[in-house]
Amino acid sequence: MEPSKDISRLIEIMAALRDPKTGCPWDVVQTFETIKPYTIEEAYEVADAIERKDPDDLCDELGDLLLQVVFHARIAEEAGQFSFDNVVEAITAKMIRRHPHVFARTEADTPEAVKRQWDEIKRQEKATRAERRAARGLTEDADPSHLGSVQRSFPALTEALKLQERAAKVGFDWSDPEPILDKIEEEIGELREALASGQKHRITDELGDLIFALVNIGRHVKADPEQALRGTNTKFRRRFSHIEAELKALDVSLETAGLERMEALWQAAKAAERDTP
Repeated sequence: MEPSKDISRLIEIMAALRDPKTGCPWDVVQTFETIKPYTIEEAYEVADAIERKDPDDLCDELGDLLLQVVFHARIAEEAGQFSFDNVVEAITAKMIRRHPHVFARTEADTPEAVKRQWDEIKRQEKATRAERRAARGLTEDADPSHLGSVQRSFPALTEALKLQERAAKVGFDWSDPEPILDKIEEEIGELREALASGQKHRITDELGDLIFALVNIGRHVKADPEQALRGTNTKFRRRFSHIEAELKALDVSLETAGLERMEALWQAAKAAERDTP
């Protein structure tokens, strides 16, 4: 079997891998549940390639992510649920339906108008989906509350951001960032008290409250907390690599350098970044 730019070849490859008699023993036994972690991992690797501005890796990682879609679709097709064609048809129908200002020439000439229109269409879709599920004898989604549409499977930072965004839609929100800074200071105080108590469950609880408040300030100043933290992670990697390189040049190991020397090198790396145009 030869490579191809045609998506049908990838679908054929997955069918061959899943063949019970001649396929790959590993691929044959996989289920939605067992490959779910790989799907999430591949999405993060796409994000990583974007962060590193590496188009070659991005192309490769997008292929890995596409493979996950084909894998899930193949498992579903074997179970008589849906096929890859159905996946493509569903998303194309959704994109046409959610962009009437492009495909039906309705009026929505600003990003804000598009967002309002998108939200209304999603609301209608949710109602239609509920009717369809009821007709099939299925119960409605487990959580019909206002926050129920926020998936619990999101990474915690993303879930916190989306919960706050949903609450803000009905007015449960701060009017400006200043009160959130006060809330952050309040949470820091409560975390100090928890640390003094030595009670692990209290410390964990107060730490969560503090992080939630930090996500809130990020939302208000339009700084995505996930991206902000990823940027800081990259910065930490860069500065720590500087410490490691400097110590290696001095023939000193990380384990024996000591915090004071490493902190001095950290500050030097930080100062060098400030001086870099």
